[in-house]
Amino acid sequence: MVAIQNSLPRRRFDVVIVGAGGSGMRASLQLAQAGLSVAVLSKVFPTRSHTVAAQGGIGASLGNMSEDNWHYHFYDTVKGSDWLGDQDAIEFMCREAPNAVYELEHFGMPFDRNPDGTIYQRPFGGHTVNYGEKPVQRACAAADRTGHALLHTLYQQNVKSRTRFLVEWMALDLIRDADGDVLGVVALEMETSDVHILEAKCTLFATGGAGRIYAASTNAFINTGDGLGMAARAGIPLQDMEFWQFHPTGVAGAGVLITEGVRGEGGILRNANGERFMERYAPTLKDLAPRDFVSRAMDQEIKEGRGCGPDKAYVLLDLSHIGAETIHKRLPSIREIALKFANVDCVREAIPVVPTIHYQMGGIPTNIHGQVIGKPGDCYAPVHGFYAVGECACVSVHGANRLGTNSLLDLVVFGRAAGKHMVQTAKAQHHKPLPANAAERALARLALLDASTSGEYAQCVADDIRTTMQAHAGVFRTAELLAQGAAKINALAARTRRIHLKDKSKVFNTARIEALELDNLIEVARATMISAAARTESRGAHAHRDYPKRDDQHWLRHTLWYSVNDRLEYKPVQLKPLTVESIPPKARTF
Repeated sequence: MVAIQNSLPRRRFDVVIVGAGGSGMRASLQLAQAGLSVAVLSKVFPTRSHTVAAQGGIGASLGNMSEDNWHYHFYDTVKGSDWLGDQDAIEFMCREAPNAVYELEHFGMPFDRNPDGTIYQRPFGGHTVNYGEKPVQRACAAADRTGHALLHTLYQQNVKSRTRFLVEWMALDLIRDADGDVLGVVALEMETSDVHILEAKCTLFATGGAGRIYAASTNAFINTGDGLGMAARAGIPLQDMEFWQFHPTGVAGAGVLITEGVRGEGGILRNANGERFMERYAPTLKDLAPRDFVSRAMDQEIKEGRGCGPDKAYVLLDLSHIGAETIHKRLPSIREIALKFANVDCVREAIPVVPTIHYQMGGIPTNIHGQVIGKPGDCYAPVHGFYAVGECACVSVHGANRLGTNSLLDLVVFGRAAGKHMVQTAKAQHHKPLPANAAERALARLALLDASTSGEYAQCVADDIRTTMQAHAGVFRTAELLAQGAAKINALAARTRRIHLKDKSKVFNTARIEALELDNLIEVARATMISAAARTESRGAHAHRDYPKRDDQHWLRHTLWYSVNDRLEYKPVQLKPLTVESIPPKARTF
């Protein structure tokens, strides 16, 4: 292996970023503007990253449409997280939110406008003023294509700053030395299947989520948890992986996202009786309650026989009363999605929707500077040279349930913060020498595939993972379901080690990419099942029928899962903010 490694092409940069979505490109922009050499790897062209699919808005307390300030945003995010979010990180994000949005505006992001020229803001689930008293308009929107506008804006700014993009490249594994420092990544050029060593003073993971571990998902096919898999194999823990958000409104049978902005503009969920059922579950916020509440309410309606359709398998999202003019102006993509994937015109007909996996609240543990934390023996000590931002990271601003619009905000606030920190770090140090076994793990994985003569087909195993996750770690969970799921996932983990690559060609071999992605999917699935089975309470998106109440005495803590032996550790939630008074835990009502 050493001889092969020595023959591999090497490239050296100040910073290597894996992932070209909103968080990766916000960080790369900060670095490029500071004059550092930065390479951004992406499996797809940057503007095809999954950030482009975000629809409804980016949260910030601008107060353009009604009274608002960051203290209310802070309160809503803590409450929305079901008190599993770290209040210091939440304060940092909410205080920085207005500046982050105004910065995007100055970059040229085409927000919708109010008549007075200010940025248009719509209501969104769980966002209130006067500490939960009434809904507020806080979601800064570009029609229903906010992520599309954000991603293209950041890409244009990066092109202007001459950021180096390595498009259609896949990172395989981290390079760590004997001190545990991260020195770069081993990567595969998809066009040729050539393996490269990319050295860096700082390595940033911005690889997005892993929603493709579920069968019904709003996520793109590229969301296979690559950053989480690489981190887990390198000995880094994954935090709070039991918490997965089911978005209430995925198109029934297709999983395509219908933004919460639809309900922000006045859309109503109805059951088979035509009843606006959310009035029974959340009397104040109704359809604009947080996503975990709405998803559970929808699931309950379906399970109790009030679902719609021949199988009573979905509920209806009614926009007809909003009016054609508002739909064409504020929700043009939603009308197109409804026509293409549900065969309904939402101007006149309701859209069939079901809760669909959407977002992971857990991920690679970090601090507010984007530094990955979790050295052996000290869960708060930074791993030198290693950063993570965006959905693959867990800074923990989302806790047990993310508020809508806080995902795009998370990307730009912590992408910028990590970029600033890496500028200082990279300018202050030199490249460390690579270890002799830098590429050993990645080369061994590739060799195993290329030497295979029989075995499993990667996509069959991947589909079995998705089916198992959907059945055993859904909206509602039980101890029996989770125990069975953990056993099935462990059996699937053994199958992932017996993958046969029938096509051994080199040029754009997608079968090889899918087999490599499978190694990441299984790490995320294991982390989710083991962490969920251990948490004996209900909190946020983790709704446990055997333990229906939140248990702050025993479970006001973060889960840390280690890949070796499925080991679990825990650390307390940070209840102390940076400058304001703490918000003590209380019952969540809406």
